[in-house]
Amino acid sequence: MPAPTADAGPPSRTGTPRPRSRPLRVHTVLYDGVEEQDFAGHVEVLGIAGEELVKQSFVHAEGPRRVTSAAGMEIRCRDAWSPRSADVIVVPGAGYGDGSGLQREIRRGVLPRALAAAPRKGLVLGAVCTGTMLLSAAGLTAGRRCTTHHIARDELRRDGGHVVGGRVVDDGDLVTCGGVTSGIDLGIWLLERFFGSDTALFAEEVLEYERRGIVHTR
Repeated sequence: MPAPTADAGPPSRTGTPRPRSRPLRVHTVLYDGVEEQDFAGHVEVLGIAGEELVKQSFVHAEGPRRVTSAAGMEIRCRDAWSPRSADVIVVPGAGYGDGSGLQREIRRGVLPRALAAAPRKGLVLGAVCTGTMLLSAAGLTAGRRCTTHHIARDELRRDGGHVVGGRVVDDGDLVTCGGVTSGIDLGIWLLERFFGSDTALFAEEVLEYERRGIVHTR
């Protein structure tokens, strides 16, 4: 299968990707305690497309810095927090219990406030696993079709989210997925949505991975 080329963009109403004039800019939000698989899954998938198609950045809500993951991995966020320079922002999860990185960020409030201020026309917000709960804390899931790890779905419902049981839920400018390894499926779906099925299939072939579950779309 040939490698993908930079001649596709978001799908039209017929499902055919429109031409893109530049790479898709994807910012992955990191913070202390983030779960490794929650950010590694979609990052690995999108990286297969190459920088001609997808330009990825690690960002932190308070600017460039190093963060320490749940397992002690140190990751450098080189780029400034700049939602206006992103086409897609993806928020990974960080556990769920009281001592988790997720709960620390919710209590601090800095990241939820930054996310709440981010939406604009043309920006897609995404989340992996319990990362959806950070979007919920920002008030961005109320009344929206969304999902998260099964342990957090009841809370997501209480916060007003219309919880759908699919592995990936695409509600237009909000794309969320279930727990942990669902981030791989999120990444493949983003490739299909923005660049077409051939690009998504190319990523599956390289990864030797078969997509699981259902993608719920509008």
